[in-house]
Amino acid sequence: MRGQNDMTEWLQKLIDRQSGKFPDYLGLEWTLAEPGHMRGRLVIKPHHIAPNGFLHAAVVVGLADTACGYGCWITLPEGAMGFTTVELKSNFFGTLSEGAIVGESRLVHGGRTTQVWDATVTREDSSKVLALFRCTQIILYPKTG
Repeated sequence: MRGQNDMTEWLQKLIDRQSGKFPDYLGLEWTLAEPGHMRGRLVIKPHHIAPNGFLHAAVVVGLADTACGYGCWITLPEGAMGFTTVELKSNFFGTLSEGAIVGESRLVHGGRTTQVWDATVTREDSSKVLALFRCTQIILYPKTG
């Protein structure tokens, strides 16, 4: 059974991994990291807002997809070298223009060649669901022969 030290180690690896990359630019912060389960948050800033005055859908997708991707990365089967997203879908139920959002992802299917992840994005202040997200990851292995 993995403990708090394992989670802390994963969180630090994820922080290091995203440094200077898109998730870092978005301002994603991670609060839970364990195989099969991720949770993170984002404080809404002016650059997250679309021209219509509300949170840009791509920001919500960025949080959800990153939560699923990081979960996949720490849940890779033995011998795998990485993964790539091959399909994603999101449904939006609400939006906001200030405050913070939380993204939580869970492994639905963890096979040798694919993983399917679901994520829920909520308002941090009320836990109201803003979006549901699902993605499929193809697991990559080193070429042999």
